[in-house]
Amino acid sequence: MAPVPPRRASDSEGAGGSPDIESIGSGTRRSSIPSFRKSQHRQREFLDRLVDCETLTSHLGDWFESVSGPKRPAFDVPFELIDLQKFDYALEGVSFQQLIRMPSAVYASSTSDAVEATAFLAVEDFLHAGVKGLWEAFWSQDEEDAPLPFSVACLYSENLKFYQAEKAIANGKLPGLCATGVLVNNPRHPHGKWDQILELALLRPDIGNDPQPSHAVLGEAIFYALRLLLSRKLGSFQSAESVDIVFVLLVDSQYGGVVKVEGDVNRLEFDVNNVYESCADWIKSHSRISVSPIDRIWNKLGNANWGDIGALQVLFATFHSIMQFAGMPKHSIEDLAADHSSRLQARRIERQLGDRDTARVNGNGAFRYQQRSMEPEIVEVLDASVNNIESEELVMKLENGSVLWLEDTDQQKGYQIDGVLFNGELQYYLASPVEDPSRSYFLYVGSHPSQLEPAWEDMKLWYQVQRQTKVLTIMRQKGVSSKYLPDLAASGRIAHPGQCRKPSSGGNCDHPWCSTPILVTSPVGESVADMIMSGRFGPEEAIRCCHDCLSALSTAASVGIRHGDIRPENIIRSGSTRQHPHFVLIGWGHAILEERDRPAMNLHFSSTYALQEGKLCSASDSESLVYMLYFSSGGPLPDLDSVEGALQWRETAWSRRLIQQKLGDVSTVLKAFADYVDSLCGTPYPIDYDIWIRRLRRNFQDDDHGKEIESSSS
Repeated sequence: MAPVPPRRASDSEGAGGSPDIESIGSGTRRSSIPSFRKSQHRQREFLDRLVDCETLTSHLGDWFESVSGPKRPAFDVPFELIDLQKFDYALEGVSFQQLIRMPSAVYASSTSDAVEATAFLAVEDFLHAGVKGLWEAFWSQDEEDAPLPFSVACLYSENLKFYQAEKAIANGKLPGLCATGVLVNNPRHPHGKWDQILELALLRPDIGNDPQPSHAVLGEAIFYALRLLLSRKLGSFQSAESVDIVFVLLVDSQYGGVVKVEGDVNRLEFDVNNVYESCADWIKSHSRISVSPIDRIWNKLGNANWGDIGALQVLFATFHSIMQFAGMPKHSIEDLAADHSSRLQARRIERQLGDRDTARVNGNGAFRYQQRSMEPEIVEVLDASVNNIESEELVMKLENGSVLWLEDTDQQKGYQIDGVLFNGELQYYLASPVEDPSRSYFLYVGSHPSQLEPAWEDMKLWYQVQRQTKVLTIMRQKGVSSKYLPDLAASGRIAHPGQCRKPSSGGNCDHPWCSTPILVTSPVGESVADMIMSGRFGPEEAIRCCHDCLSALSTAASVGIRHGDIRPENIIRSGSTRQHPHFVLIGWGHAILEERDRPAMNLHFSSTYALQEGKLCSASDSESLVYMLYFSSGGPLPDLDSVEGALQWRETAWSRRLIQQKLGDVSTVLKAFADYVDSLCGTPYPIDYDIWIRRLRRNFQDDDHGKEIESSSS
């Protein structure tokens, strides 16, 4: 497990060279070689000379010190906790089995070689189990005899070739093993090709001694990541996704973490005379490095804790690595995670909890806390200070007339529930302030923060309440204001009745309402989904809806925010008068604030790029708006049950111009807008919002047109 030794200069020539670098022959090249061939030759020579991780690490020493600080981590984390939680839900039904146990470090005294050999075998088996389980769960076509398209092998530092760990150890190569890789199967290259490596795992001692890897280990991980990026650039293998991201795993006999290196190597200065300086400059200026916390993967018996965060973040890195080469999975994370609720209900039935569970959701969606009907063996005696809470039945039921009190900084605000609404996924409420009943707001109630086993719906509540609160707060801080956007009226926590027994060290008391988050927004209105159901979404409404939503998207885009979840339930019609209402784009919980954010996935309304890449391009929100207008205007709603089917429907609908034809029946300007969006789908070119807002405004009725101009100028 020693660091990779420097390679000899002769190692890069002939049969002993790196498996991704072909021999460039000898002799002088003729001057007639095209310039791109010369450039490729220089880049291959550059990669040939990048062989010593210690030299690269030494060039990064000052940079490591400059980015590190006593009060802040040196690097961002590669994965958000909420994404890991969704992934955890998706893996509930997936089986992983590591057969070769990881040896414990405490037994590595007198038989260090044997322990090290077993450790390499265990890492190889761990990666194989992870890749196999992920492939069968997300990508497999249900063909039992179909072979796994990937293999796992160990990297030998002397020639940078890959060998099965068992064969390498038997042939005396154990001292030279420096990493373990997941590779695409290629019969023509049994020792692997570097441009077909999904990810690498570095087995190094004492990774778990610190919460973050040492600079030496981190420098080695960056070295291998850069070699992978360069090999992919020079290789002939065509991947399904971006090849500008590499994941390197760091493990010892107990702990592990993930290093993510991202960057465009086309911006690297291929100076063959200053290889390491060029690499160091690129890493400092043109790369983005993320490092996860170091967490336990294996227990003391050598078994992997597949459900814990240490193994989970390694599996998530492997998932993204597979997706780079295999494309979007057949079964998305959201699809598999959505089964959590049904599995939870099945478990409750197994345990004979039924309707007597201490916490359930009744038919109306209101939260109701109940005690069991049978007397428990151990009875909790409530303190006298909380006797004012109903002792027989703790109830949290929100219905018309209910009043909630919100803790907002140093005061409390009361809101009375005037109506219970549903957005197709979750409940929310129409409410009015106790001190001013004439005003109306939308009120969103989140899930209790201390639930030990939250259902999948609770994650949707997190997006609806906490995440949307963050987005609307950022909009306010950046001065974003528009009548087509929701306004953050208030946010905070529920102030429950009775004395709060919250501990002084923080946390929540045992009251079921304690610290439940609330979001209050304005304006209120009727959703487009309800308008469609009642047959009140006609051509005029479609044109105005398109205009108003583009105005909202334009305003948000001016500060770098995109919506990511456009659908009929997230658009409302509001206004002070019936004659001149306007539409407001709500539901900003899945908004994209930065590159690592991911939009909501909807088979009917998500853009093509979002379904393929899990990201938004510049035209994605506009494309979703076109789908919404198409279905809202009578376009047939297809029966979609997979991402593959959704993409096929989009390809057919656009190629046959079904969307343009349907919108053309509504308005020529909507048809023209659909053609415009079609030309930009999947491209980096931005939407010209202003020109389409003006064109749509000209199609309003004359009297309403004048009002719109007056409203815009005020």
